[in-house]
Amino acid sequence: MGENWAEGRIALVTGATSGFGEAMARRILAAGGQVIATGRRVDRLEALVRDVATDRLLARELDVRAQTSIDALLSGLPAAFADIDILYNNAGLALGLGKAHQADLSDWETMIETNVTGLVRVTRAVLPGMVARNRGDVINLSSVAASYPYPGGNVYGGTKAFVRQFSLNLRADLLGTRVRVTSIEPGMAETEFSVVRFKGDEGAAGNVYKGVHAMSADDVALVCESVLKLPAHINVNTLEIMPVQQAFAPFAVDRG
Repeated sequence: MGENWAEGRIALVTGATSGFGEAMARRILAAGGQVIATGRRVDRLEALVRDVATDRLLARELDVRAQTSIDALLSGLPAAFADIDILYNNAGLALGLGKAHQADLSDWETMIETNVTGLVRVTRAVLPGMVARNRGDVINLSSVAASYPYPGGNVYGGTKAFVRQFSLNLRADLLGTRVRVTSIEPGMAETEFSVVRFKGDEGAAGNVYKGVHAMSADDVALVCESVLKLPAHINVNTLEIMPVQQAFAPFAVDRG
């Protein structure tokens, strides 16, 4: 499969205003595909439209936490963008790093509404069309936090474990179709992720990656591209990736 591997394909990318979503949108466009780039920050979407300058990009405001927003998006798609065959479920976030008994309940609820409920709603809205056309790829952005707990990861890790398990269960349900599903589980990647987690504290966010050659958003998009380019009879169920400088922590022991 050459440089135009995405030609003839239509991708819906959630969270396309920065990070993994924007990087994936750019890769699909560069490979000849069509992209519906969505997110809540309209100014970022408008900047992306100006930068790529192609009629193969359609930018639309979307809040995955609101079913009405999802319904309006899909019902309002032009015919040329209606047959979505790549769903890149990227919209998500982490908020706070406090321990469970100290965490802000509203932060927990926002993570669940976005990372779990929003992802489920978008998937449920798009999947019937893929099944009817008997083709498509669903790529769900999970995290290494789905498998490896850490202090303060509480609800964030729980939401990403849901994404991983939901992806595997989708595969079970889709057996007999040609729709593929992959859970992508990145480790440290230097995007706006930590800035959001620390609510705009760029100093705290920068300390997360200090001295580490972390992955970039485009590194993760490159991995996702490799999954999409595989022959149609191959499904990657889960794919966990980390920078070389990151590994698994030893067991924590309280010796007090």
